[in-house]
Amino acid sequence: MVVDFSNQQGTQQMSELSVVIVAQDSEQRAVLQVLVDGTSVARTVHTCATFPIGATDPVVRRIQSANPDVVLVDIPSDNVGLALRAIELIHQELPKPALFAIGAMSQAQVIVNAMRSGAREFIERPTTTTDLLEAFVRLTTAQRKVTREGQQRGKIYTVVNAKGGSGATTCAVNLALALQAAHGGVALVDIAPLGHTALHMNLKPLFNVADAIRNLHRLDSSLLESFMTRHERGLQLLAGTNTPGPVEPSTAEFARLFDMLAAQFSYVVVDASTRMDATTRLVCNLSETVLLVASTDVASLWSAARVQQFLGENSGRERVMLVLNRFRKIAGFSESDAEAAAGVKLLWKIPNQYFAVSTAIDRGIPLMNQNHTEIARSFTALAHRLTENDVDVKRRAWSLFKTV
Repeated sequence: MVVDFSNQQGTQQMSELSVVIVAQDSEQRAVLQVLVDGTSVARTVHTCATFPIGATDPVVRRIQSANPDVVLVDIPSDNVGLALRAIELIHQELPKPALFAIGAMSQAQVIVNAMRSGAREFIERPTTTTDLLEAFVRLTTAQRKVTREGQQRGKIYTVVNAKGGSGATTCAVNLALALQAAHGGVALVDIAPLGHTALHMNLKPLFNVADAIRNLHRLDSSLLESFMTRHERGLQLLAGTNTPGPVEPSTAEFARLFDMLAAQFSYVVVDASTRMDATTRLVCNLSETVLLVASTDVASLWSAARVQQFLGENSGRERVMLVLNRFRKIAGFSESDAEAAAGVKLLWKIPNQYFAVSTAIDRGIPLMNQNHTEIARSFTALAHRLTENDVDVKRRAWSLFKTV
C-alpha cells in the first residue's frame, strides 16, 4: 500500500499510542515491534508470546497492567482458532483498548470471524509501517469524532433481490430516504453490477464506488465524502458503476470501505440488487439486517430460499429477513406460507402500487418525496421498525474494524 503524505497534519497532532503485541512467533513479534515503533506515533509497551485461553490467564492481567491504547493480535495460518478466541477474550475482559488483527487478507471468513470476535482493524500480513500508521491515524480520528460516551458506529442494512426485478433498488432508495428523514446521517451505497440508484433519484454522480475503492490507500472522511453525491434531502449516495468493471475489487477492499462508512454515518443502506458473490455475502455478514426482497409468486419465493442459503452459507442466516414487495392478498395463501416457501422470517410488506412506483422511477422522484402516499408511509414505518430499539438498547458494534 502507498499512503499520501501530502498532508500530515493529522499524524503530527496525534498523541503517542501505547501498543501491546500478542504473537506466538518470536520473529513476528520482533518485526511488529519495529514496525510499531517506526510509525513515530505509537510505541510498544509490552509483548506476549502466548494467546490467553481464559479470563484468569496471566496474559490478560499483563495486558491490563500495560494499559494499552491498542492490542495487536497476530493470526498465524496454523493456529487461527486460538488467535480468534484470544481476540474475543481480550475484547470481553478489556473493552477499552482497540483490537487490531494481523492476518492474511485472502481469507475472507477469517476477516469476518475476527470482526465478530471484536477486532476493530484487520491488517494484512506481512505488515508494513505504512499499514500500521494508517490504522493508528484512523483510530485517533475516530476517537476525536466521539462526542458522547457510548456512541456507537453506524448500522448497515443491505437490500438484496430474490430475483431480478423484485424491487431491491426501489426499497433501498426509499428506505434510505426514510431513515434520513427520521434520523439524518444516512449513506446509500450501490454495489449492484450496474448501479441504478442514481437514476431513481435523478442524480448525476461524478464519482462512484469504484473510485472510492481505487483510492483506498489515501481515503479519509473528507475524500470519501467528495466521492459521494448529495440528494436534496441530505442523503449521501455512493453511486454504483455505470459500466461492468473488468476487475472486481477484493472483499478486503470492500471491508475497508465499509469500515469508513460505518464510522462516518449513522446508517448505511446498501443496494446489492441481484449481485451474488463473495462481496455481497461479506457485506451481508457485516449488516445488522439483510432485507431480502421478493414477490408472492412461486418463482420469487423459490429464488428467495436459494438466496438466503447462499447468504447464510457460513453464518448469519438470522439476519436475513423477508420483505414482500407489491404485496396483495391471495386467497388460500398466507404470510406463513410465504415464510415457509422462502425459509425466511417475514419482516415487512410493501403495498402493491405499481403505477406509482414506475412513475417515480421514470421521473427520478422517489416515493419518499411523495410522503402522502400509502407506499411512502410504508417505508417510513419500515425505517421505524428497523431502528425502534436504537435508543433504548445498546447494541454490540459489528463492524470489521470495531468501535473504540
